[in-house]
Amino acid sequence: MSVNVNAYQQLKASLTAQGVTLLAVSKKKPIADIEALYQLGHRDFAENYVQELVEKQPQLPSDIRWYFIGHLQRNKVKYIAPFCTQIQSVDSLSLLQEINKQAQKCGRVIDVLLQVHIASEETKFGFDEQEVFSVLEQGSLFANVRIKGLMGMASFTENTDQVQREFSTLKSIFDRARQQFTELSLDTLSMGMSGDYPLALRWGSTMVRVGSLLFGARS
Repeated sequence: MSVNVNAYQQLKASLTAQGVTLLAVSKKKPIADIEALYQLGHRDFAENYVQELVEKQPQLPSDIRWYFIGHLQRNKVKYIAPFCTQIQSVDSLSLLQEINKQAQKCGRVIDVLLQVHIASEETKFGFDEQEVFSVLEQGSLFANVRIKGLMGMASFTENTDQVQREFSTLKSIFDRARQQFTELSLDTLSMGMSGDYPLALRWGSTMVRVGSLLFGARS
C-alpha cells in the first residue's frame, strides 16, 4: 500500500481541528490506493480527468464524495453530472450554464466553485476579479447549480512571498464576494496543495487539495 497512513492521520486531525476539508487528490492513482484511504475513513476524493473519474467511480463505494478539480470541457460535463459532488474548476459562464443544464437533466443540484486566475503562469485557467463578480451577480439565476465559493492555484514557484500574495488576493476577493452576495451563502475557499497548503491555511483556506503527501509522488 503506497498510502502514507501517518501523514494522512496527522494532516486529517490538524485540518479537522481547524475546520478545513481535506480533498485527497487521487489522479493517476490506482483503485487500491483509494480503497486504502477509504478504509481509514476518508470520503472526499478529487480527480482531474473526466475519463479517469468515470472509470473509477463505479468501481468504488457509492458514499465517496467526488470533486472534479481539473480543466473541464463543456462537452464532457454530461459524464460526471450524474454523480459528482462538486465541480471546482468552473472558469467560464458557458461552462456554468452547461453544468446547470446537465444537472437539470439528472434531477440534481450540483455544487460548484468559480476558479480564479491568481498565478503568474498563463497556462492556468480561471476568471479575473471583475469576471467573478459578474458571474456571481447571475448566480441565483441557476436552479441546478449552487455556487459555494472560489478556487485558485498559486504559481508553481519557490518564492513563498509570491505565493502568499496570490493567496492573499484570492482571500480578499472571497471576503468581498461573501459580503456582497449574502444570498449565495458562499462558504468555501479551496486553495492550497501538497507543496503550499500551510501558506494557504494561513490565508484562510477552508479546503486543501492534497495528493502526493498522501499517495506519494506520481510517476
